[in-house]
Amino acid sequence: MPSDSGPGPLGAIDLRRGVRISLTTVLTLALLGLLLLAAARFRQRGALGDVLAEGVVLSDATADRANEADTFFASVSLVTTVLGLGTAGLWAVWFRRVRLNAEVLAPGSHRFGSGWAAGAWFTPVVNLWFPKQIANDIYRASAPTGARSAPKGLLNSWWVSGIVAGALAAASAFGYALTEAKMRRDFRLERYDAWEDDVRNLRTLAGASAFGYLICAVAGALALLVVRQLTRMQEERALEALSFDDPASPGAVHPVPGYAPPAGPYAAPWPYAQPVPGPGPYGAYPAYGTPPGPYPAAGPYGPYPPPGQGPSSPLPGMAAGPYGPSYGPVYGAPNGSPYGPPPGAGGSVPNPYNNGEPDGGPTHY
Repeated sequence: MPSDSGPGPLGAIDLRRGVRISLTTVLTLALLGLLLLAAARFRQRGALGDVLAEGVVLSDATADRANEADTFFASVSLVTTVLGLGTAGLWAVWFRRVRLNAEVLAPGSHRFGSGWAAGAWFTPVVNLWFPKQIANDIYRASAPTGARSAPKGLLNSWWVSGIVAGALAAASAFGYALTEAKMRRDFRLERYDAWEDDVRNLRTLAGASAFGYLICAVAGALALLVVRQLTRMQEERALEALSFDDPASPGAVHPVPGYAPPAGPYAAPWPYAQPVPGPGPYGAYPAYGTPPGPYPAAGPYGPYPPPGQGPSSPLPGMAAGPYGPSYGPVYGAPNGSPYGPPPGAGGSVPNPYNNGEPDGGPTHY
């Protein structure tokens, strides 16, 4: 059995190919066995026709052809049964794996647990519809472009052909075994009155059984296509996630830093590519472009420069009050105190209360 090869689990999605390759190989051999079974049944049908043509007393050549046809069918049936058991086991393992992958792709959207993905095939009665419902959920979860785009024509054809083939092959094989057992009992009891009807029934059942095996082979071929389609769908979903997370991969998209990829299922890769950073009114802006406008503009008054660094024109004087110019920081200045400097401040403007003396206080009142 081939060992697991190829890429390992990507995140929580298991993409190992060992089980799938083994299943494909054994299923292909089982298909060849089904074709050989159909050929063996047709050979039995021809030998039974020769028996009907000769009557009760058979020639040695006719008896030998009938015995060889039965031996060939028994040998092919044994080999095909072994291959069928191996296919059933590998199918259950593979089907549970894709069910687990589908749970990662679309958590909470499945009607059955992952244990049913393997056990439903071997549970009587419910194996007629549980596996199909599980497969529908897997298809919806694994569809690369959304739940409604999952093509289930192949899946439906495989399931219908498998149900019809299984019912026809089982019914015809059961009927053939019962009729053959009845003929042996009649010959042992020396009852030969119904042998001709029994041989006709065997001939009819052999033809129906051969047709059933052919439909089983068709269902097996469709099963191979289902394995291929489901595997491809899940690999595409995994590659989408890989392209989303790896900025160096071709065709990768770059979401906002700090934001995680959206949880699946999602219809297409993240559609918003990262813009190229460039200068804005505040310098280089981040990946999502400039801040939303409007941006501040210059008002009607220009910027006020620091003292000694702006234009040389003096500032406008303060408005004068009813007692002369308003008080300013410099005594005796044109916009200073109307009473001149205080005593001892030194100034040329006399105080009206200091009797004309520039620096002294009042001499009398």
